[in-house]
Amino acid sequence: MAKIKPRFEFRAWARNFGLVETRMRALSPCEQIRESTEVYVISRANDLNNTKIRDRLIDIKVFVRRKKGLELWSPRMKGEFPMASGVLKNDVFAAFGVDMPAAVRDSYTLKQFLDELVRPHPQLVAVRVFKRRFAFTINGCIAEIAEIEINGAGLQTAAVESVDIPAILKAKEMLGLDPYENVNYLRAIKRVIGMEPLPV
Repeated sequence: MAKIKPRFEFRAWARNFGLVETRMRALSPCEQIRESTEVYVISRANDLNNTKIRDRLIDIKVFVRRKKGLELWSPRMKGEFPMASGVLKNDVFAAFGVDMPAAVRDSYTLKQFLDELVRPHPQLVAVRVFKRRFAFTINGCIAEIAEIEINGAGLQTAAVESVDIPAILKAKEMLGLDPYENVNYLRAIKRVIGMEPLPV
């Protein structure tokens, strides 16, 4: 199978996107609506690996580089619970940038992982994220408006992604996203939970 090429992304956050959403819906029909509840594991020691869990599957992406105000992320690891303690130590906690507590099990279910290894850890926070995502195609790019709840706090996010950087930049202009800051999920969640200060 051909290797999937990682896409550059621009993602903005607001209480309500108003005209941005109106423009997006005017430029493209909504192609899909998806809902999911996920757990992001946030580490005080790391801003380069984005870790989320959905349906007992863990997905870790690593930051690669910035270009033209966009961010490129690439898959680092995917795995399923129950998960061997050695994998958790060598792959998952290595991505968090913190030491794993001494393992008392050969493998951990998702609940055991969160309750015994993540929540008691002084450097880690498990955050519940609900997403309702509306998908569009803008200037040949994947685009979305999504309703997000981060530990119950309601926000909207608007994103454009593609392997084509000029196409993203044009899509941003078409949607009126140029004034917004590019903030990935990891940093947005850190701001909501008070782990990272808001820009002045």
